[in-house]
Amino acid sequence: MSYEVRAVVAMKSGAPVEVQTIRVPDPGPGEVLVSVQACGVCHTDLHYREGAINDEFPFLLGHEAAGIVEVVGEGVTDLAPGDYVVLAWRAPCGSCRSCRRGRPWYCFDSRNAAQPMTLLDGTPLSPALGIGAFAEKTLVAAGQAVKIDPAARPEAAGLIGCGVMAGYGAAVNTGGVSRGDTVAVIGCGGVGDAAIAGASLAGARRVIAIDIDDRKLDGATRFGATHTVNAQGTDPVEAVRELTEGFGVDVAIDAVGRPETFKQAFYMRDHAGTVVQVGVPDPRMTLELPLIDVFSRGGAVKSSWYGDCLPSRDFPILIDQFLSGKLDLNGFVSETIALEQVEAAFTKMHRGEVLRSVVVL
Repeated sequence: MSYEVRAVVAMKSGAPVEVQTIRVPDPGPGEVLVSVQACGVCHTDLHYREGAINDEFPFLLGHEAAGIVEVVGEGVTDLAPGDYVVLAWRAPCGSCRSCRRGRPWYCFDSRNAAQPMTLLDGTPLSPALGIGAFAEKTLVAAGQAVKIDPAARPEAAGLIGCGVMAGYGAAVNTGGVSRGDTVAVIGCGGVGDAAIAGASLAGARRVIAIDIDDRKLDGATRFGATHTVNAQGTDPVEAVRELTEGFGVDVAIDAVGRPETFKQAFYMRDHAGTVVQVGVPDPRMTLELPLIDVFSRGGAVKSSWYGDCLPSRDFPILIDQFLSGKLDLNGFVSETIALEQVEAAFTKMHRGEVLRSVVVL
């Protein structure tokens, strides 16, 4: 049996996305069928549409989603129809060399559904990040569906499936922000604001938000920024040093992903401080730093892969913080839209007009 559902498809590089009817198969062994309730519009979906990830068109877009398990495949024992889940694009295999070393957040063989979803003519679709959730139903590996408290509204809950987890985890998991630390976050979009929220919840005494848009800086204070710096006419490195007694911050997070912002993060940290890159760079970008500066400043330079999260552990924690009023997931939801409005949402996102447009099905 298969299901015919409406979905957002990118047929070729740079072309506007289309709402098409696609075919989703019944789940096979280790797979689950999820009825999608809400899915956020993320920059990564735009990267797929532009061909910046790979050229395996057509793509079934969407990956930041919450929904209800509808059908489970053979061998699935920890999920049942009716379970409320957030979808994760990392599902640790449990047996690769990273999982065996006790680092499942770096799993090198993350699970996805084995069966393809297709266009009606049988053309296989490439689901964004192995999910493809701009669709009324989607097929994923069981390990990608993480059960959460059903009290969390799907428009907010789905956002922890990518952007919020990436930013929050960059601060808490990768950066190791702890009580009393000073933190700077460059870029106050959804990921940057989530990093600010994570740093604040971890007990940072000073969280400095940096952007070139005053609207975004104003929004960053909602998530816990104690200070803001507009880098349009100010040297952000000098500004951060002025705010930290001349030393620099303990943790500097680049949520933009450009060589110039990475260098700013590198030089605005204190000696032996930590730099975390979580913003996704264009594959063509390169970085040049004096090697003596890398050596002499000490500390750590890290990239944050999905916030170095373990979804089965971290998603429920973030949902609990949301439901207790500590983490403002509602603040990330700028608007709710229909499938047909995804292309317009890309334009708003590119202009910096929204933190997240969220498709509601």
